[in-house]
Amino acid sequence: MSDNRVIIFDTTLRDGEQSPGASMTKGEKLRIAKALEKMRVDVIEAGFAIASPGDFESVKAIADSIKDSTVCSLSRALDADIDRAGEALKNAASGRIHTFIATSPIHMKYKLQMQPDEVVAQAVHAVKRARNLIDDVEFSLEDASRSELDFMCRIIEACIDAGARTINIPDTVGYAVPAEFGATIGQLIQRIPNADKAIFSVHCHNDLGLAVANSLAAVSQGARQVECTVNGLGERAGNAALEEVVMALRTRRDVLGLETGIDTTQIVSASRLVSGVTGFAVQPNKAIVGANAFAHESGIHQDGVLKHRETYEIMTAQDVGWHTNKMVLGKHSGRNAFRTRLEELGTTFETDAELNAAFARFKELADKKHEIFDEDLQAVVSDTKIAGFNEQFRLSSLKVTSQTGETPVAEVVVMVNNEEVRATAAGSGPVDAAYRAIESIIDTHASLELYSVNAITSGTDSQGEVTVRLEKGGRIVNGLGADTDIVIASAKAYLHAANLLASQVEKAHPQV
Repeated sequence: MSDNRVIIFDTTLRDGEQSPGASMTKGEKLRIAKALEKMRVDVIEAGFAIASPGDFESVKAIADSIKDSTVCSLSRALDADIDRAGEALKNAASGRIHTFIATSPIHMKYKLQMQPDEVVAQAVHAVKRARNLIDDVEFSLEDASRSELDFMCRIIEACIDAGARTINIPDTVGYAVPAEFGATIGQLIQRIPNADKAIFSVHCHNDLGLAVANSLAAVSQGARQVECTVNGLGERAGNAALEEVVMALRTRRDVLGLETGIDTTQIVSASRLVSGVTGFAVQPNKAIVGANAFAHESGIHQDGVLKHRETYEIMTAQDVGWHTNKMVLGKHSGRNAFRTRLEELGTTFETDAELNAAFARFKELADKKHEIFDEDLQAVVSDTKIAGFNEQFRLSSLKVTSQTGETPVAEVVVMVNNEEVRATAAGSGPVDAAYRAIESIIDTHASLELYSVNAITSGTDSQGEVTVRLEKGGRIVNGLGADTDIVIASAKAYLHAANLLASQVEKAHPQV
């Protein structure tokens, strides 16, 4: 690898999944992993193998399927964690174990309750154990941005000697500022005698909105791997956004002199897939992938762009995949064309029954919507997989009456464990009325934390994608629903969230 190449390490499937309510199924993780592979992401952190049986199966499935990217599993510096990660990755074409331990005084004293010497010994033991299982081992210093420089030099030198190929310096709590963080990376590389035997990496959180800036400051000082997520997904305020890091390196190569191997034309489709799967909508003014990222409202800007694009645009929309998704299918398209196009988008079906269910939904949509875009197809697949989930509650029918000057009324029929239950309720609007009627049937007693609507494509016949976040007893789930009728999409999303609450599937990720 050339000295000016930056490795892109995507942790959407691990750290991104730690966003409240963003848990993904194995199938959803695999879909995203294939999109990341198509984007030519160097390393995909697929999960935390020991966190739960579901996470282990997800890491294993991705390791078994992905061929062109390195597949990584996180592990604490504990024997059981490392062994479980190794087991999940044993069939990977290229695998990596990523082990970590906290190194800041506050973490060592209060969380680990260990002396610095003990922390170094455990880190070295963990790296050696991981190297006995796999050649590619990464070591992270949790809370590095609040760790003492001398101690970091000591533990990093020891871990490189023990066999770590990558050393990751995380800004775990988003505390760093660019000048300080970049200087820290530069000093570590300069002071550690065996620094040339490892790639230095950074993993920046966005609590102060500086994750991308800190990452760029680090690579300018010698870091050659950036850990990031699609759409900046992640716990609390999220992580450095992959699309922003990649496009900043590409657009300002004149200053930074660095490059990545990412196929940038896949960025928008990956962004929309992650948004649809997790239910975290992308804000319109989000850099690179927001709906307004290449829109110009000011007359002065419009005039300048028309005369010469570079007056107000530093990259083209096509560079990142905007305006490249053309209509591919319609009501007369056959099952094979449907399956082939989805395979091109990175989606495959495990069974014919699953394919048939998705194709039936596609045909229903084609009867309502003349032009079917790639985004519509992704939504059809998500909706089918949601319906295939072990449903306790399912929408059978919905009728809403809404008239100027009158209180909206909703009549719903919900299948509860395969038995029809009917209810009618009034509300302040059609969605409110539908939710009141549904709640009177399923009785979740959950708190509605978020209701979000996103148009999947343009036009009045666009499918609406609705995200509903419910909270009950400290547990947070996101429900998704898509339909050309926004009230029906809303009902589907609410019932999806209710099914997730009823499933009792717990997320088991420690905060990293």
